[in-house]
Amino acid sequence: MSEALERNKMGYAKMFPLILKMSLPAMFSMTVMALYNVVDSIFVGNISKYGELGLNAVSYAFPLQMLVIAFAIGTATGANSLISRRLGAGNQIEADSAATHSLILAVFTWVVFIFIGLFAVKPFLNMYQCTGKVFEYGYQYLTIVLCCSLFIMVQSSIEKSLQATGDMIFPMLFQLTGAITNLILDPFFIYGIGPFPKLEVMGAAIATVLGQFAGMVFALITIFVKNNKVHVTFKGFKLNFETIKNIYAVGFPSIIMQSISSFMILGLNAMLDSMGVTVLGLYFKLQSFIFMPCFGLNQGLLPIMGFNYGAKNKKRLYSAIKCGIIIALVIMTIGFVIFQTIPDKLILMFNSENAELLRAGVPAFRLISICFFPAAVAIVFISMFQATGKGFRALLLSFTRQLVFILPIAFIISQIIGSQEWIWLAFPLAEIGALTLAILLFVNLTKTDFKKLDKE
Repeated sequence: MSEALERNKMGYAKMFPLILKMSLPAMFSMTVMALYNVVDSIFVGNISKYGELGLNAVSYAFPLQMLVIAFAIGTATGANSLISRRLGAGNQIEADSAATHSLILAVFTWVVFIFIGLFAVKPFLNMYQCTGKVFEYGYQYLTIVLCCSLFIMVQSSIEKSLQATGDMIFPMLFQLTGAITNLILDPFFIYGIGPFPKLEVMGAAIATVLGQFAGMVFALITIFVKNNKVHVTFKGFKLNFETIKNIYAVGFPSIIMQSISSFMILGLNAMLDSMGVTVLGLYFKLQSFIFMPCFGLNQGLLPIMGFNYGAKNKKRLYSAIKCGIIIALVIMTIGFVIFQTIPDKLILMFNSENAELLRAGVPAFRLISICFFPAAVAIVFISMFQATGKGFRALLLSFTRQLVFILPIAFIISQIIGSQEWIWLAFPLAEIGALTLAILLFVNLTKTDFKKLDKE
């Protein structure tokens, strides 16, 4: 098979096997990515004497940490969409330019987070009136993670650029390298094993960024040494503001979409007591093992849908959407069963001595996990909107899911019922509303933009 034909496999290969081939490595790598926060929290939660305070601190820190991921992945997603569409249209030069711009934008974004890490962490923690060990742990963790965010920014940029070409193996290996490094270093830095100092929560942050550094180094070697289908080069390079505009046309809505989660958690934290904040933090870490495979599925779907949209092949575009929804529902069904049957065992991984955490967490996990089914379908639609350059629709859908619906519903429940236990019902109600909106937006698209496909 010629190189040109192999490059265009997204336009001719059987859809279901193609999605699995492209998505499974990404699904695995995204699941591995979920290990970062989960592993940190498991080790932190079992710190003698201060485990509960450490869990509380990283739960408060979680929204800002998610903000880093939102900017890293959001910007890279914009580049991914642009690269796949340019490759679908047969424009290699513009695809290479988009990949180079993505790497430069990653560095610019890191500079912003240095300032946030140096000047915004204390006001952020003071907003929640954190004191004592919780404040100390939270300040240490956030400052290190934010100021060293360059590593995850660069790694994400390269991952998405390669995924846009159909290469899912190396991005998976980048993630695996970082997660394994973090997993190995965590106990040494947290508990002070051997010659390592006992740094507790600070040690968790150091292990995390060192893992991200290892993944970044691997990614840089791959993009500059390996013969890839998209190339990053700075020889004769000039910033092209049209390319930047095209990247952020999808990237900025993606950033906002993923940042919304941070603001949603901030809002919910304000309604919850300290135990509720810890339960919410643990839920988001654990549900990442369910949602991350769906996001990995979307990473495989995005270039397929983007390529076939660029090639004006409506039949294959619709086939990708249908297969993606089926696979996402299977993943979420597995997650639902786990959260319904063994929520106690999930919680006990973090702190086996806190009975109150168990009493609060078990019913919360069971109630929230009802949202998995409508979320599965909505997430695939969001990816489809991104892949076809409809970033505003993707933004609107995510904004509705996580702010327009969930926070008002949670607030109303807290005011009417007056019990924290039922606030968790806001999750499934919000996802049902979002799914309804997603279907309406898709139907509208089939009657307008998609109607032109296969006719030009």
